Amino acid sequence: MKKQLLALVVTLAVSASALAADIKVVVSADQPGPVIHRNIYGQFAEHLGTGIYEGMWVGPESKIPNVRGWRKDVVGALKDLKVPLVRWPGGCFADEYHWREGIGPRNKRPVKVNYNWGGVPENNAVGTHEFFDLVEQLGAEAYVNGNLGTGSAQEMAEWLEYMTAEGKSTLADMRRKNGRDKPFRVHYFAVGNEAWGCGGNMRPEYYADQYRQVTSFLRTPAHNRPIMIASGGHGQMTSWTEALSKGVPGVNAISHHEYTLPTGKWEGKGAAVGFPEAEWLSTLAHTQRVDEMIRKNVAVLDKNDPSKKIGFYFDEWGSWYDPEPGSNPGFLVQRNTLRDALLAAMHFHVFHNHAERVKMTNIAQMVNVLQAMIITSKDKLVLTPTYHAFKLYTPFQDATSLPVKVENNPVYKVDKLEMPGLSATAGRGKDGKLWVGLVNANATQAAELDLQVGTATPKSVKGQVLTAGAMDAQNELGKAPQVVPVAFEAQAVGGKLTIKLPAKSVVVVAVD
Repeated sequence: MKKQLLALVVTLAVSASALAADIKVVVSADQPGPVIHRNIYGQFAEHLGTGIYEGMWVGPESKIPNVRGWRKDVVGALKDLKVPLVRWPGGCFADEYHWREGIGPRNKRPVKVNYNWGGVPENNAVGTHEFFDLVEQLGAEAYVNGNLGTGSAQEMAEWLEYMTAEGKSTLADMRRKNGRDKPFRVHYFAVGNEAWGCGGNMRPEYYADQYRQVTSFLRTPAHNRPIMIASGGHGQMTSWTEALSKGVPGVNAISHHEYTLPTGKWEGKGAAVGFPEAEWLSTLAHTQRVDEMIRKNVAVLDKNDPSKKIGFYFDEWGSWYDPEPGSNPGFLVQRNTLRDALLAAMHFHVFHNHAERVKMTNIAQMVNVLQAMIITSKDKLVLTPTYHAFKLYTPFQDATSLPVKVENNPVYKVDKLEMPGLSATAGRGKDGKLWVGLVNANATQAAELDLQVGTATPKSVKGQVLTAGAMDAQNELGKAPQVVPVAFEAQAVGGKLTIKLPAKSVVVVAVD
């Protein structure tokens, strides 16, 4: 009996090994696709909680080391991410923001109530000049969100003139008086935000007419003309894309929003830590719905805009959990764990697959809010697992996408939920290297796969892996970080290059 059981165990082990060896990731390096625009890795900073104030902006008088009010440590960490673009001032805040209140001497700026986020005072210390100082310190592009909800065509037109006018005008002189001689470079400008909700509860057709009117008056020098973004839908909606891509002049891109809630419910979204494996899976599986909503909207664009002049921008995305116990619910404070790192990586893979239309996305948000890159407390900071995921994928900024397929992809199943166990992406970086990104979504089982480039076997791969012992492992202030990248490599043996992915891991490698 013991011999029979031993034989059975050996047989099962061999079968499992054979099954693992059957998994192949095949990269078609000879079929280059569209460029993965660097702005797919864009960021979002809203006047929300401590996302800007305290988190990034401490003011020039602060004892915390800063450059003209912006924290040196935070800016340095973001520069290491090669942040390509920042969206500001919102979000819902944008449709109650009046730009004139954020210029001139800071001690004379009006103090308002931030009704959207916590009902706290907004002193307007960070305004137009401060924002552009930040993006220039980062070497990033500027995405400015205009106020359609409580603003007007005149207010947006005058803001653009203030920012971009070159010659003699009252608004240009006002900018110069406030310390900026040369115009600001405005790369993107959006007319409103979430017009279907906090931006005015509008119908798509009504908003489309508003967009027509407003953009008729948004004038800038030709060489400083921003890409104009229309506020689109969310979730599985296609009605906004339909209305805005059909005969509406001046639409360069349409925005779309989608957040990941483990339970799928706004009331009781799910905990950021201490969650069950079923919520780990449901969170990561949501990226399949993101892929579906992009496909649906791109199909509408392909019908109405066959020349592909209109982009589809996912300018708010990320995890949204129940708020941290004891925090102001309006500040959207949540823990950031290994689950968030995998969620970010799997979003990247989806965006890469749609690089022809998706040329910008913005995770919510940069610091201290929702799925943040950085958490700060007074003069300390910690880099989150999401930060490390973004850092791993920097070689994909402006890389040329390459088709990749996973053959015999294992099914990851918990209770009644299931999803593909592995996710992959590939691209030819600006450095000339072939890069591959891999995610093993399975929280408990490692995976082995053979990597092929066309019909050839690579010699080796070298890069980094991001994983940890627990699903909710995190990096906390004052404690040793639990989630940090470590070196990873594999060599071909006997004509095969086998990559062993730990459970719940992200791996990014250069292929030789």
